[in-house]
Amino acid sequence: MSALSSCRAGPGIHGAAPEAAGASADRWTPGQARGDGSFADAAVRLAGLAAVAFGWRPDEFWGATPDELAAPLRALVPEGEAAADAGLIARLQEAYPDG
Repeated sequence: MSALSSCRAGPGIHGAAPEAAGASADRWTPGQARGDGSFADAAVRLAGLAAVAFGWRPDEFWGATPDELAAPLRALVPEGEAAADAGLIARLQEAYPDG
């Protein structure tokens, strides 16, 4: 199964629901987190953050460059506070393992 076919949302063949078109009822659709730590999960969470925090619509999120997304995120970090570096992230991962 291709990545695109596993991400199809909306009506299936000839307007039928995906289940009626032979798709699994538990098939992932855009906007639904998989819960497996995948890129799709991270993107869904980040798109939601951009929507809530910055009022971005999906097309604005998906059309943004990494720098355009980072700019408003940087504004959320208080001035003078250092961003998390690789060492801090490693210590946090060790202290709070997810797996």
